[in-house]
Amino acid sequence: MTSCVHHMLDMELASPLGERILVPTRLLYRSQDPLAVQFLFQDGLQGLVPWIFARDLLAAGTQALSGDGDVQVWPAGSGPEGLLHLLLSSPHGSAHLTASLPAVERWLHRTYQLVPAARETEALDLDTHLAQLLDGAS
Repeated sequence: MTSCVHHMLDMELASPLGERILVPTRLLYRSQDPLAVQFLFQDGLQGLVPWIFARDLLAAGTQALSGDGDVQVWPAGSGPEGLLHLLLSSPHGSAHLTASLPAVERWLHRTYQLVPAARETEALDLDTHLAQLLDGAS
């Protein structure tokens, strides 16, 4: 049985001209993929734009700068006004977004209630993933 934890929030995208653009974002965690989190950004032109990255990268990024590749996460400030910075890079460009740090931390806490860090590999359905991989290879 798959369970999920999701949360909707508005992230702010910093444009190259310094404008702040609200981006409705769905945070999604599925127990069937216990090592990953998904950020689904609502784009008026393309629909949903998904970014999937490691849950532990996000967790570490709520405390200090985390990530050195396509995804970097870091906190700024604390308390109700704290922000979480998310820098996403791809061959097509980069995006710098911010969100409420307390909101992301609350959602992240709920993901760890569903699948604790020590039980992630138990929740990972390797047989299903391997079967899907092999089916796609033929």
